[in-house]
Amino acid sequence: MTASSHPIIVIGSINTDMVVKAEVLPRPGQTVLGDSFFIHSGGKGANQAVAAARLGGNVSMVGNLGTDSFGDQAIQRLKSEGVDCNFITRDNEQPSGVALISVDALGENQIVVAPGANSTLTENHIDNALASLSPQSLILIQLEIPIDCVVHAIKLAKRAHCKVILDPAPAQPLPEELINGIFLLTPNKSEAECLTGITIHNLDDAKAAAQALVKRGAINVALTLGDGGVVLANVEGCELVPAQKTEAIDTTAAGDCFNGALAAALARNEPLRHALNYGCAAAAISVTRQGAQDSMPFQKELEQTS
Repeated sequence: MTASSHPIIVIGSINTDMVVKAEVLPRPGQTVLGDSFFIHSGGKGANQAVAAARLGGNVSMVGNLGTDSFGDQAIQRLKSEGVDCNFITRDNEQPSGVALISVDALGENQIVVAPGANSTLTENHIDNALASLSPQSLILIQLEIPIDCVVHAIKLAKRAHCKVILDPAPAQPLPEELINGIFLLTPNKSEAECLTGITIHNLDDAKAAAQALVKRGAINVALTLGDGGVVLANVEGCELVPAQKTEAIDTTAAGDCFNGALAAALARNEPLRHALNYGCAAAAISVTRQGAQDSMPFQKELEQTS
């Protein structure tokens, strides 16, 4: 961990990913023959926590797991990455979350998540975890936990004058109170389409969608376009932050890597534009590797590419 890094509190899902690689992804009703199978640590929250920790962040994880072996392994893995797990709770009735992932030869994926204990995280859990918030804390949160918990956590963060990064994934409509006043909203193309109703065919459409989210109250919007880069929008205007070109083999957790790296940079008080470049560079490395948490780069790797 980097001593100069402000606290990063990641609130979100913790899953075990079961991955099958195949030449092509199946259409509805179709069965295809896969060629390899892997089990990886995953969940959007845990992925982002590991990404931020590997890049020097002082990271705490808030989440809920079952009392099964998947839960035991998930906590062991997060601790091994330097993530504080004191606010991860265990549910005696629900299993730990799992994700079933198919990846094709081009690195594209399909994901089905069974949330399990992620879905029983409560506002009381959030209250306990955020009881000692300071204005220097940075909150990173996604939508694989109950929306009531997301709303409650963001209310507490705003009250404490903390910066909040909201990754609105998986795509779903959001109440205005979540978007209004959020420091940074990081949708991908499909999520931005869901939030705005704007179909994104090109860069102009992406800029229009990002600006529409700024008009709804987001202070900054970073709309990710994969290898097309990131559209940054705020009241000062709109610009494209280019992505680094690379040959992807697995894009499963690229967005999580981007968000975790972004949080790590912002926690070091780096300017937003620089933090976005840092996030793009980290994501470009992650897609060249298999798995979710296993694909996250370390700080020294980004220093070597800068």
